[in-house]
Amino acid sequence: MSAETARRNVRILTWIGIATGVIGGILVAFPKTLGPASPWVQLALGVATLVLAFRARKIGIAEVEGFDGRLSLFAALLGFLIVFFAGQVAFGILVDVANP
Repeated sequence: MSAETARRNVRILTWIGIATGVIGGILVAFPKTLGPASPWVQLALGVATLVLAFRARKIGIAEVEGFDGRLSLFAALLGFLIVFFAGQVAFGILVDVANP
């Protein structure tokens, strides 16, 4: 992969990761938006954010000279926060279903 293509891919993956993280963060802040499906959508967005952020970091470290991964690191931290908070709610739902 050429350096310019790698830079473009890193930029695209990072910004899409940040966008999914922001959407997931909004859903964490307003959990009643999607009703009972909200924690599961939040978890999916958090995992997508993590995958995109770490993929961007992998490409950036391997292919881009002088890679500065602060934005992709921010996206990864945002993904971890979303998974943490949404996971707590999802686990609570699963416990409530298992113990009627």
